[in-house]
Order: sequence, then structure tokens, then C-alpha cells
Amino acid sequence: MYKLLLAALTSLLLAGCSDQSWRTTDVADIMPSLDFSLVDDNGDNVQADEYLGKPTLVYFGYTFCPDVCPITLARLGDAIRQLDDETRDEIQVLFISVDPARDTPEVLKRYTNAFGPEFTGLTGDKADIDAITNRYRIAYEYGEENENGDYLVTHSSAVFAFDREGNAQFLVRDSHPITDVQADIKRLTEKS
Repeated sequence: MYKLLLAALTSLLLAGCSDQSWRTTDVADIMPSLDFSLVDDNGDNVQADEYLGKPTLVYFGYTFCPDVCPITLARLGDAIRQLDDETRDEIQVLFISVDPARDTPEVLKRYTNAFGPEFTGLTGDKADIDAITNRYRIAYEYGEENENGDYLVTHSSAVFAFDREGNAQFLVRDSHPITDVQADIKRLTEKS
């Protein structure tokens, strides 16, 4: 009996030393690596490999979004600001617009600057946006224009996290507690 109890305790302790899964949603085995060709909020053509070397969080949305985008980005910005300086300096956030007709580089720059220095806006033509949204299984759809030419865009609200090599690691949903998001971001920065 004593040996059985000791073996069980040893197994639990060893399990605690192993690589634990993410607190948010683990997507490492189901999502492709970071890959795109877009335009940044400075108007420069950029490739995904230019963002390698730092853990990267990616969110798809649009600047005219009345609720989901600003709430998600503000929540993400708050989570990052609450981390220690070293962790915060390691993180970069890419906001990829699904509304390239209205989200010019200038508009994106003003918008992302409101959330913090870690945020960079990206856009491109519709074909470029479709290529990356299809790659990450992001659904979006344009609503009907009103009399002023304004319209809503329905879109997914998940945040994807990639390691320094551009490999997908986890996905953050609105329902994940902020403490879990912070723990996973910190762990992502600590991975070599």
C-alpha cells in the first residue's frame, strides 16, 4: 500500500514538472505557422518573417467596429500592460484589418496607437486579406451599407498566439479569464 501511494505521488510530482498545456485554447497542432504578405500601418509592404523573433499575437478586425474590436484590443492591451517590463517588451500584437477599403495605413496607425506601442496595424488588398483569413479559418462578412455608406463587418473575435519562430501556440477567446491570458503570454515569452 505504501509503495503504491509513493508511486502515485511520484507520478503526480513528475507530471507537474512536464510541459503543461496552455490555460487558453491550445492550437499548436491544428493551426498553420505565421505567413502573410501585407502592408503595415506605415504603408510599407511586409512579410510575416519580418515579425519573427518575438512572440506575436494576431487579431482580425476593423477600425470601424463599434464594440468587439475595441473591447478585445483594450482587454489585450490591459493584460500586456500588467505584465512585467521584460515580458511586455517581448510581445508584439498584429491587428489585421478585414476592411481594407476603409482601413488605410494612416487609419490603422491612429487606431492601433490607442492600444499601446506593442500594436501594429496591417492591411492589404482583398485578395491578400482573403489569403490570410482562409489560412487561419477566420470568417468575416460585410453588412449592407446604410444611407451614409457605412456598414458593419461580422468577424471572428479570437486572438492567435505564435512563438518566436512563427508557430501557432494558443488561441484566446473573450471567455478566457485575463489571468489565464497573462499566464500564457508570459509563458510564451519564456519559451526559447
